[in-house]
Amino acid sequence: MKAKHLLIVCWLCSSVAIAFTACNQKPATDNQAENVQTPEAEAVTAEDQSAASSEKYIDIELPTPHGDLIRVSDYVPKNKYTLIDFWASWCGPCRAEMPTVVKAYTDYHAKGLEVIGVSLDNNRDAWIKAIELLNMPWPQMSDLQGWNCAGAQLYNIRSIPANVLVDQQGNVVAKNLRGEDLLNKMAELLNAE
Repeated sequence: MKAKHLLIVCWLCSSVAIAFTACNQKPATDNQAENVQTPEAEAVTAEDQSAASSEKYIDIELPTPHGDLIRVSDYVPKNKYTLIDFWASWCGPCRAEMPTVVKAYTDYHAKGLEVIGVSLDNNRDAWIKAIELLNMPWPQMSDLQGWNCAGAQLYNIRSIPANVLVDQQGNVVAKNLRGEDLLNKMAELLNAE
């Protein structure tokens, strides 16, 4: 009997760990309700985390929560580094990662880091509520099209959270930095100056 209970507990723990890895888009669906957290989350590779400096960022222009259009290019030349952060209010792993992004912003904004949130939400009220609740003071943009978000499509985003770190010249420095990797990369880039 103990072995059976132990097996059930182990299965539950592994299921919870898998569920909080990433929010993925199921292939060939346009219905956000069909998007689920799956164990097939895209793995973050060393290639993602240290992108070739010859890769240039792609500009995104989307509305803010107030309806004003902003562009990533409004921020890239004005900051040493810009983190384009893809997330959604309904994504548990995004919400779990947000304190790390807030810490990076708090620690490095004055040293030249800007964060731009690109939301894959389709509910304006949920998006705005999450921005406030998660204490995200940086610029936010979304076309409220869920997985069909124009910005996410430009970057071929298939799971969130995801991000792209861009330098002041528009070069992609790294992709998909999460947790300590994000904090360590910012320390490496901005504490050395």
